[in-house]
Amino acid sequence: MLNNSEHVAAMREALGEARLAPLHEDVPIGAVLLRDGEIVARAHNRREVDHDPTAHAEVLALRQAASLFGTSRLDGTTLVVTLEPCAMCAGAILLARVETVIFGADDPKAGAFGSLYNFGADPRLNHSVMVVPGVLASEGAELLTSFFAARRG
Repeated sequence: MLNNSEHVAAMREALGEARLAPLHEDVPIGAVLLRDGEIVARAHNRREVDHDPTAHAEVLALRQAASLFGTSRLDGTTLVVTLEPCAMCAGAILLARVETVIFGADDPKAGAFGSLYNFGADPRLNHSVMVVPGVLASEGAELLTSFFAARRG
């Protein structure tokens, strides 16, 4: 598990990824995956550019790491993401056996790690995930607010 300053540093990397998504009209969400404190995968949303409803930052980072390590089991990893993961991403995180999820902004409409659902701590599931919410939450939320305000503008 990372300490607080490492959480912030990793989240800054995820925010950097999130800032790339609007360059191709995607929602600004970014993720980095760490193992032993080192970034092993990074991604941002690519749903629009890839025409793929599953191309969320979290899923793309998990795919990169699985390919890098040659296994679908990502034991001992930490996923850092700018917005609370949705149910699809939570399912992928659980299946990959990610150890810890650190996220920024809560997602009251779709969040699956505490806001709407709590997949990380559901005893009916075969894996649990340590969850650290709220890291640089206002920065992640501001990226989303600005993105959607510009689209409505």
